[in-house]
Amino acid sequence: MFTDDLKQQAEPIIEAIYNDPFIQGVIKGTIDKAAVRHYLKADHLYLNEFAKIYSLLIAKLDDREGINFLLGQIDFVMNGEIEAHLVMADYVGEDYHTIIKDGAWYPASDHYIKHMYYNAYRYDDASFTICAMAPCPYVYQQLALKITEHHHLTGNPLKPWVDFYTVHMDELLMHLDRWVNTFAEQATAKERDILRRNFLESCIHERRFFNMAAVQEKWLL
Repeated sequence: MFTDDLKQQAEPIIEAIYNDPFIQGVIKGTIDKAAVRHYLKADHLYLNEFAKIYSLLIAKLDDREGINFLLGQIDFVMNGEIEAHLVMADYVGEDYHTIIKDGAWYPASDHYIKHMYYNAYRYDDASFTICAMAPCPYVYQQLALKITEHHHLTGNPLKPWVDFYTVHMDELLMHLDRWVNTFAEQATAKERDILRRNFLESCIHERRFFNMAAVQEKWLL
């Protein structure tokens, strides 16, 4: 399947993210609290835009099941994923809403979200945008599975954050894969190249997003 090939090509990027400072800090339970705070400020805004992009995709779908599923995903992004954020806020030792109230765009997150918006407005078929969006849940799922496979996190305060992403991504990725694979079967070689590039670019954006938090990236003005 087309998405199987994409995921195979993305594996070296995911392995790099796994070995980068942010995830290694999560694994050890010693990540800098300032880095976590930076991550939450950015990810809160990122997820708000992610939900808005889902809403743009609804107009591109014809099947009722798909539309209903995306409506559910908008609710999950806006209200469900806060569960993972609250784990990190507890680790920092501060109220979550206090942390995110002055959330800000940083260069890496700004570039990432614009990549998805570009595809949402540039192409009529939802698959182009889905390939730019799917790495977000996919990378988190794969990181969480890799961590649980290789590490026992008993006593680690960030274990619930890891556990969250091992169980909440399967249904979403099944739907996203189905949409992309259906389109890829009749797409041109050029269109498949765009889908592939979108997916891999977003995997790289995911790496930059975590590193952005690790180094507490800011705009140099």
